[in-house]
Amino acid sequence: MGLRCSRSPVFTRSHQRRCPFVPTPPRTPRPPRTPGTVGRPPVPRRGGPAPVRRRPRRRPRWGMRMATALSVVVLAAGGIGHAVVTGLDTGITRVDPFKDMKNRPQAGTGMNVLVVGTDGRDRITAEEKKKYRLGGAPCHCTDTVLLVHVSEDRDRASVVSLPRDSYAELPEHTDQNSGERHRAHPVKLNAAYAEGGPALTVRTVEAMTRVKIDHYLEVDFTSFMRTVDAVGGVQICTPKPVKDAYSGLDLAAGTHELDGGQALQYVRSRHIDGAADIGRMQRQQKFLAALVDRLTSGGVLFNPVRFREVATTMLGSVRADEDFGTDQLLALAKGMRGFTPASSEFVSVPIGDMDFPVKGIGSTVKWDADKAQRLFAAVREDRPLAAPRPAAAERKARAAVVDVAPRNIRVQVYNGTRTDGLGRKVDDALRATGFDTTRSPMTGAGPSRERTLVEYDPRWDRSARSLAAALPGAELKAVPGRGGTLRVTVGADYKGVTAVRAETVPVRGPFEAVTGDQVVCP
Repeated sequence: MGLRCSRSPVFTRSHQRRCPFVPTPPRTPRPPRTPGTVGRPPVPRRGGPAPVRRRPRRRPRWGMRMATALSVVVLAAGGIGHAVVTGLDTGITRVDPFKDMKNRPQAGTGMNVLVVGTDGRDRITAEEKKKYRLGGAPCHCTDTVLLVHVSEDRDRASVVSLPRDSYAELPEHTDQNSGERHRAHPVKLNAAYAEGGPALTVRTVEAMTRVKIDHYLEVDFTSFMRTVDAVGGVQICTPKPVKDAYSGLDLAAGTHELDGGQALQYVRSRHIDGAADIGRMQRQQKFLAALVDRLTSGGVLFNPVRFREVATTMLGSVRADEDFGTDQLLALAKGMRGFTPASSEFVSVPIGDMDFPVKGIGSTVKWDADKAQRLFAAVREDRPLAAPRPAAAERKARAAVVDVAPRNIRVQVYNGTRTDGLGRKVDDALRATGFDTTRSPMTGAGPSRERTLVEYDPRWDRSARSLAAALPGAELKAVPGRGGTLRVTVGADYKGVTAVRAETVPVRGPFEAVTGDQVVCP
């Protein structure tokens, strides 16, 4: 347990080192020294004046001086860090999501934060509403529900996505809009906020998960956009074009730097493919992993002034419980300084029925009760949700993302140089990366090539681009009628094969969780 800092009049040197913001107590001034003496005055000799002692010449103690200087810098930085974050919580709009709550789950280990995204858009400009397709009346419900667990040692953050259309049973409550008293009844999860606000949302999630919520954080469209802009945007990779006419999202295949408005389109899109809400939750997880990457690699958590800028922007337009304030932010920022995307893990609640009909409500998402409870038991017990990966899986996770999986690409290798055995070497390297090579490399006809060449049938252009990604600098040449086998003629510029993988990462473990480094841009 760490030392608690206070402004007590009792001070120790250890306390000052650990709590640099505590003022140093005044020292009692020493009596003035006699000029020309050092330390105690000499005892006078008989019969004459006391001799004047000369100050001995000392060699410079550079090591001690350097240590002292570093100590001062560290203490000053600690004091500045605390001063910078002090007062951040004054801009937070406060709510009481735990009011009159009874029979709550037993507290587990670590910290649990319920993060809800609402469709509030009152503070968004007319121009932004038009640009990012944010028109229409808000439903005053939760667009996104995330259960975020921060481990006790602050080394891991687990994010569990709860589908907004999840089948839920609201406890007895008073409707916050009409004042009418309601009996317990079934709804979709996002309706809990519409009927009873934060308090009913927390009660419902706790009843469904048996996980005690420690803090509540509510983010609307405005705070989301401003936060993304404050960190300088996020980087998203997509191996194929994504387009959603409803949200206005339109991204070509490749890597994109999204600003706040574009990021909002990305996480809200649910009409890109048949995956609907499940696909949207996966994109939200990719976005969160990218945000963690930007926060940790961009120096936000290491720079007190930068941290304050981002935190002020975010907290100036969110709603949170009374106990979520400066001390919690400072503790989280310090505890998570070693964070990387690999420190975060993402999982969706296991689904038993994607189309569970309920009279008067329509189609809902029904959880797989057994698997879901095992998942939430792991959260309560502060256990990792993603299984540890062997070294081979770690290398694969860091591979470049391509549109077509290497195992689906047939390749014939030719040696276009005078280097004996190079064709076999390239064939083996491509097969080790996952490509379906013929295992029979051949010698190319004609003069030696300077540049590696990939020849392909235009019908297999996506496969050709995926293969070229594994051979940096290779030239692409379309050859109609070549068929499904791609031809690689190795040139003198060959420097090796770059590992590539398809977008979908094979998941392991009982909960099918992925870590952030598996879904961010390589």
